[in-house]
Amino acid sequence: MISAIQKTEDGTINLTVTIPVSRVEDARKAVVESFSKEAELPGFRKGKAPKKLVEEKLDEEKIKEEVLRKLLPQTYLEATKEHNLNPIVSPQIHVQKLDEDKDWQYVAVTCEMPEIDLEKYKEEVKKVTAKGKIIVPGKEPQPVSFEEISRAILSSVKIKIPKLILGREVDRLLSQTLDEIKRLGMTLDQYLASTGKNAEQLRVEYEAKAENDIRLEFALAKISDSENITVTDEEINNAIKESKTDEERKSLEQNRYLLATVIRQRKTLEFLRSL
Repeated sequence: MISAIQKTEDGTINLTVTIPVSRVEDARKAVVESFSKEAELPGFRKGKAPKKLVEEKLDEEKIKEEVLRKLLPQTYLEATKEHNLNPIVSPQIHVQKLDEDKDWQYVAVTCEMPEIDLEKYKEEVKKVTAKGKIIVPGKEPQPVSFEEISRAILSSVKIKIPKLILGREVDRLLSQTLDEIKRLGMTLDQYLASTGKNAEQLRVEYEAKAENDIRLEFALAKISDSENITVTDEEINNAIKESKTDEERKSLEQNRYLLATVIRQRKTLEFLRSL
């Protein structure tokens, strides 16, 4: 296997992987062998038909798909190790060449954790939290909202978000909106007409929201690490016990890691509010 790496300014990584024809052939033989064991042809018991006869009956495109499914994860993992990469997302795969009797080639688009410069985030947050500490006779102190703290963080941190991550979050938000529109019994055109926007304007709007959401998520994770903010099993179990329904409890039990992330974010925001 041969691989080449190219990194873009925003942190996106393009891995071009070339699989030697000899390895493709070995994988193809293994796939055909597997199909042969399951093949049922007239006049033969299951798995007993001659391999050559079975191969003549097989769909060549199906064989290619199975070979690719077998080789992609193997070669992608080898390429990331070769270049000492630690991807944080599943790659986008763009197949370039699948010619017979030739090397195969594909491009895997991925990214690593972006560099996060927190700058003087504490100073910015303290400017906001100081307002909540002002004592006015006859009035209760007003706690600073998480929204205000979030804005203070976003104004100070520096993070370049890879387009791959940004695009996926925008797609997720759009998909979520489309589901909500369907539940309301509307079409997308009707929804856009009601908001006075076109599809391009909606996407631009969601790109801004997605970028802020992702920047904040990465910044909070970095702050959590730098301040050693952790989540215990007891905290996770207590959150699960507070579930209102059995369905919600089961969902949280199955997604303990995600729940821990949410709890850690909340604890980090509480820490920031205390500054």
